[in-house]
Amino acid sequence: MRPLIIIGSLLVLLVLGKLFIWNKNEATPEKGKGRESVPALRVNTILVSYDNSDQLVYSSGTLAPNEEVELRSEYSGRLVMLNLREGTFVKKGDLIAKIKDDDIRAQMKKVAIEEELANKIESRQKKLLEIEAISKEEYEISVNKVSTLKADKELLNVQLAKTEIRAPFSGRIGLKYISEGAYVTPNTLIAKLVQTNPLKIDFSIPEKYLTKVKLGQQVSFEIDGTTEKFTSKILAIDPQIDPTLRTLKIRGLTSNSNGKLLPGMFVKVELNMGNERSLMIPSETIIPILEGKQVFLKRNGIVEAVNIETGLRNEKMVQVLSGLNEGDSLITTALMTLKQGSKVYSN
Repeated sequence: MRPLIIIGSLLVLLVLGKLFIWNKNEATPEKGKGRESVPALRVNTILVSYDNSDQLVYSSGTLAPNEEVELRSEYSGRLVMLNLREGTFVKKGDLIAKIKDDDIRAQMKKVAIEEELANKIESRQKKLLEIEAISKEEYEISVNKVSTLKADKELLNVQLAKTEIRAPFSGRIGLKYISEGAYVTPNTLIAKLVQTNPLKIDFSIPEKYLTKVKLGQQVSFEIDGTTEKFTSKILAIDPQIDPTLRTLKIRGLTSNSNGKLLPGMFVKVELNMGNERSLMIPSETIIPILEGKQVFLKRNGIVEAVNIETGLRNEKMVQVLSGLNEGDSLITTALMTLKQGSKVYSN
């Protein structure tokens, strides 16, 4: 009987312990586990303010030759001379290639002989007409013969000029695609001629900046492999917006007297849109999100995520068009660990 009493007493003690001791311990959160016990995170903040910094638009572009042409012959024949060294500079009018012209020159000699004879006949007919020994119609036939031969001579001179391929402008010869002695036709590519000074620079900017660009405006750009800055001036603005990309195409013109630039180069363009009073924030405080761009503000010790719309920028700062007000406390540190509603403090 006594062992039963002892066993029953132990069971009662176990039940009481479960109810009043263990449950109490389970109900009490461990230190630091509950939300209320999470310490505030220290951050640095700045006050959003207006600035009068230069507003810049960045874009990528491509250098293009000022003039470029494929050298082809207008006349078919065998190439008897090729005055072409790849990569060299040629002046406008320089003879680059010559096609065999023996047949044309032979025709020119024949026409010259016939023309000389026709002139003598016309001279005699004129004297006979003065004494009325022939009719006026006979004299006009001789005059017409002289005019016809002159026209034939001019036609042969035109054909003779087509046997010569000359540089249409000053520039550099590219790679040649044919050798001396080959038979060429108007479809045969001989070489390319490229004018590398000056050079064109083609790039695009968002359509919202249409009213901020004008002809003659200066543009800065850089090329890969160097930190040197080059300058260009806007030569032309496309009269229409790209309906797919919603961008405006712009063409600039830059000097290349030192030969450092080559057509086809990729360039990073910087376009200064002028000085404008606007809200500016550091570019590193902006976080890209699915819906656009976001920044973190500190309000009453709590983090608030705010979506913003940005505009122009300079080297370090970005213009904010909407989402922020002057005097907002912008968080600049610990951005990757913050979230909406987090507790923060700053000195």
